[in-house]
Amino acid sequence: MASKNYLSGLFGTSPVAPLQAHMTIVDECVAQLIDLFEHMAAGDTAAVAEDYQRIAGLEQKADEKKHTLREQLPTGLFMPIERQDLLDTLRIQDLLANRARDIAGIVVGRQLQFPEQAAKRAIELVKATVDTCHQALRVVNELDELVETGFRGHAVHVVEVMLAELDELESATDRIQVDLRADLFAVEKDLYAVDVMFMYRIIGSIAQIADDAERVGRRFQLMLAK
Repeated sequence: MASKNYLSGLFGTSPVAPLQAHMTIVDECVAQLIDLFEHMAAGDTAAVAEDYQRIAGLEQKADEKKHTLREQLPTGLFMPIERQDLLDTLRIQDLLANRARDIAGIVVGRQLQFPEQAAKRAIELVKATVDTCHQALRVVNELDELVETGFRGHAVHVVEVMLAELDELESATDRIQVDLRADLFAVEKDLYAVDVMFMYRIIGSIAQIADDAERVGRRFQLMLAK
């Protein structure tokens, strides 16, 4: 406990907790996509609109948290983590919420509904993507332990295992995305061409959320390597 108190005194107000709080909001925002896609598959446009409002509200909350963290980020010599590493991690985290809101906005604005088989696979992709985002949050939540141990010892091993799991989860979303695109391709000639274009765009954006969640993990790999 004494060493923790010493570190707190040395570094002052740590930016770690606000970064974790931001990622918690981002994770909640992305998780709302499950309800959105399930309601879309059921054709419940009223529920989809409500889901969009929740996602938009959480994205705005994350954005406010981001601005607060940037404004309050210390500039002194005794930062436990390099300032640029924190800013890069924050920027990538913010992309996750932004993409979730963009996806929800397209679904609502276009009143989209995927064909039955593709809709089931899209829900599978969203759930796998949310799992990837959850894992990224777990990694971010280990940052304070890494700082307290000076990025050494057992804490590093724990995070390295988490990062390997994060990579596996992101790879799973890649496989589901391939199957989903095949499902959609099989029936796209029977659908409105513009809607199909937006469906493919949504698929790409969902997969990009998973990729960005993995990128959050890559930032931690860079920190561990320094």
